[in-house]
Amino acid sequence: MAGAKGDGNQEERFLEAFETYNDALFRHAVYRLSDRERAIELVHDTFTKVWTYVRTGHTVESYKPFLYKILNNLIVDEYRRRKDVSLDSILEKEGITEGNFKELHGGSIEELTFTLDAKQAVKFLEEIPDVYREVLVLRFIDGLGPKEISDLVEESENVVSVRIHRGIKLLRERIRKAEEALRPRRVP
Repeated sequence: MAGAKGDGNQEERFLEAFETYNDALFRHAVYRLSDRERAIELVHDTFTKVWTYVRTGHTVESYKPFLYKILNNLIVDEYRRRKDVSLDSILEKEGITEGNFKELHGGSIEELTFTLDAKQAVKFLEEIPDVYREVLVLRFIDGLGPKEISDLVEESENVVSVRIHRGIKLLRERIRKAEEALRPRRVP
């Protein structure tokens, strides 16, 4: 185990990692869980586990992939505990309709278009296989590079790059088909 000087360095590195990655981990957890409060708890648990790991004498070479790995494991555990309940059934049970959401009313056409495009992109992302969706979320939503993703998913960097490429190809195909379906058909 390291001495007092090493402990200070480990603590500084941990605090720097917390400052650097806390917000990104939170956004990732909120995106994956759709539950802000639970996301806060899991990010807290992530940093607690990492701090315990560091305090027991272990060294973390690169915090970013290590933190994402711990958080993703906690998210997987959370998915396993959750019951399958749809949002529509919950809203219906509570007597809530779309009219209850004030943020859906008003705003500029640009804001509305951006919101609809983002929702459409998420819909297409949800339609592709998990193996591609996972790497695309880590790459384009969380901003991780192929090397960091490969450490996180425990696959080679080449496999990750191929999955990203294939995932993008699947998304483009889904978008193309959706655009074709919206185009008016010519009557002969």
